[in-house]
Amino acid sequence: MAELNKAAATGKPESRPRNVRVVVLALMIAMLLAMLDNLIVGTAMPTIVGDLGGMEHLSWVVTAYTLATAASTPIWGKLGDMYGRKGVFLTSIVIFLIGSVLSGMAQDMGQLIGFRAVQGLGAGGLMVGVMAIIGDLVPPRERGRYQGMMAGVMAIAMIGGPLVGGTITDHLGWRWSFYINLPLGAVALAMVTMVLHLPRKERAQHTVDYLGAALLTVGITAIVLVTTWGGSEYAWGSAVIMELIALGVASLVGFVFVETRAAEPIMPLHIFRNLNFTLMSVVGFMAGFVMFGAVLFLPLFQQSVQGASATNSGLLLLPMLLAMMIVSLVAGRITTSTGRYKVFPIVGSVLMVAGLFLLSSMDTDTTRLLSGVYMAVLGAGMGFLMQITMLVAQNSVELKDMGVASSSTTLFRTLGSSFGVAIMGALFTGRVQDEMAARGGGGVTERSAQLDAASLAKLPDAAREAYEYAVASGTHLAFLVGGSVAIIALVAALFVKEVPLRGTAKPTAEDGGAAPAGPPAAKESQTV
Repeated sequence: MAELNKAAATGKPESRPRNVRVVVLALMIAMLLAMLDNLIVGTAMPTIVGDLGGMEHLSWVVTAYTLATAASTPIWGKLGDMYGRKGVFLTSIVIFLIGSVLSGMAQDMGQLIGFRAVQGLGAGGLMVGVMAIIGDLVPPRERGRYQGMMAGVMAIAMIGGPLVGGTITDHLGWRWSFYINLPLGAVALAMVTMVLHLPRKERAQHTVDYLGAALLTVGITAIVLVTTWGGSEYAWGSAVIMELIALGVASLVGFVFVETRAAEPIMPLHIFRNLNFTLMSVVGFMAGFVMFGAVLFLPLFQQSVQGASATNSGLLLLPMLLAMMIVSLVAGRITTSTGRYKVFPIVGSVLMVAGLFLLSSMDTDTTRLLSGVYMAVLGAGMGFLMQITMLVAQNSVELKDMGVASSSTTLFRTLGSSFGVAIMGALFTGRVQDEMAARGGGGVTERSAQLDAASLAKLPDAAREAYEYAVASGTHLAFLVGGSVAIIALVAALFVKEVPLRGTAKPTAEDGGAAPAGPPAAKESQTV
């Protein structure tokens, strides 16, 4: 605490105690667990299907995990606020590891889907726990120091996930794509248990908002299923999709009604009265929409049009990921030293929109160098947005609501990614099919998902050129729409108000002013 008091007295951000850095390292390992899992498992899926069968249920291996993660995210955040973050976070790690062990032991596709849901349940707590604990330990003014670490974890997961998954599957077998979580999880558990010391929550009788949690879970589940199944498993206008939309809307309307009357709402609606929090939720939704759409379609374009291998297409994302990591680190440092942040959501949104429109201009003649420059522009925009949105959202609420603020922001980003993949995917697929039909591609369209660079090389020249043109056209449409939708993030960023970050001292006596330790909410800061 002496170091924190010194920071308040001088008006300058002070280096965090060493044990805080150790805690943050442990949290980053836990975050890596949640982010790596789907990427590693995705690479192993062909082998898993070959061993367990059940090809018709393949999509549910991913969907079950995604559903459980999204639906449990707000609940984990609220439980942390009510009962203390450390115990809730450790519980989420244990549940994730149990799900990993069970998934590795699965004997059929049905078991694997069920155990993946258990994994996803734990993963929801991992992501929220990391953000909320960092929010408790590190004042927003100083949190920028750690943004580079968070962006770095994301880059490592996106680049390393497929490579690690392929290596493990080839040499150890697909079951180790789940067992690999155990050593990482054990390290995170041990480090968090030993070095994370948070004040005990006062014993109080809490009322769990079971009805609100149930309605929110049903609503989120319906939304994710609509975005997952629409245009693939079922037509967008089919009865199943319409029923899911009706169920989702009814559940969420009921949820809002219940939350206004609950003693301890699972997602207190008063946090949305803060304009900055609401705006950051919108920006986070759009960032998720764009980010995961880009990660889905860029490798496809690189493999189908530019002739890259599956491994190389992952490495070719480096311009975007490195730009994101570097810019996030620089933005964090500037925020820490100046306490100012409003410019970053605006600049980030401008670069995000510009990068998407540049990517929409790619065609069959676009070089890898030029596409790399376009990706770097998009990555720089994402670097300004990915962590600033969480920082501003957390700074907009009282410390007692840190968990629900973190979970709500994470949830909106997750839902944004679901909508982005669904909408951009539907537009892409429709355009590819139309172009192939117009150019006489014939049966190639039906096998488009399996056409990699090696398969394309075996096609007749006319069919290959038609498919390359169709993929380029589909990519153009997907990114064009993505760029148009991303303008919403820019509009939202323009209305952000620069509220002083907690941990930012007012001018010191040398400057003619006092140096208080911070706003009243800072008194609740938890210490290590």
